[in-house]
Amino acid sequence: MKVRVLGCSGGICQNVATTSFLIDDDILIDAGTGVGDLTIEEMRCIKTIFITHSHLDHVASIPLLTDTLFDSLIGNPLIVYAQPKTINALQKHIFNWTIWPDFTALPHPSNAVLKLRAMQPGSVMKIDERIIEMISVNHTVPGVGYRVEENGQSFAFSGDTTSNENFWVTLNNYDSLDLLFIESAFANSEIDLARVAFHYCPALLAQDLPKLKLKKKPKLCISHLKPGSEEQIMKECQELFSDWDLHELKSGDIFEL
Repeated sequence: MKVRVLGCSGGICQNVATTSFLIDDDILIDAGTGVGDLTIEEMRCIKTIFITHSHLDHVASIPLLTDTLFDSLIGNPLIVYAQPKTINALQKHIFNWTIWPDFTALPHPSNAVLKLRAMQPGSVMKIDERIIEMISVNHTVPGVGYRVEENGQSFAFSGDTTSNENFWVTLNNYDSLDLLFIESAFANSEIDLARVAFHYCPALLAQDLPKLKLKKKPKLCISHLKPGSEEQIMKECQELFSDWDLHELKSGDIFEL
């Protein structure tokens, strides 16, 4: 299994894009602005998208991707899985004929190029040999993370979240985890904002990481860093997580499991 980071930032600027991870060549976890770095040929390989939550930085490329690939999706629709409330938000606020055409009804409702399918936290999907589990987390809107496993190798992504129990309890149900993408959106100086926005900062994350009880610690990759604050956030993470294999996640990173 290959995990390619298309975007992983909390904002945008030159060479920085919002969250999207490409699994092998056909599955996206989130569809932020990083999807725009793919070639048309690479985009055509995408069959399925798993969304963590409805915020724009995680869904911005779904309408544009669907429009770009429209002709090739006729008879072979793009499938988007998300929580029911996330599906409702996409339908109401994006695919509503005002912000964007409703591609769930084009070219015809019986032959739509986009399928929005509800998935419940705790449920598991299998695509070929890859097992994708949806895990509820704690954010300002209904949010989830995902655990993906193939041939005994696995990685997990927290999505946007702050202090919670369920994400860690779920990961502890398994014997191992090779790679963990976890957010830390703010520096500790903005801990009050982190709490209001339901994001981690290094100090809040330091309270939760010990909840992971696996015998071997996974590689720890920090995502969703606020542009301009990356150096400070990572400095604080390095001080607090010195006993972890720590990595600042960046667009273009590729992990082979």
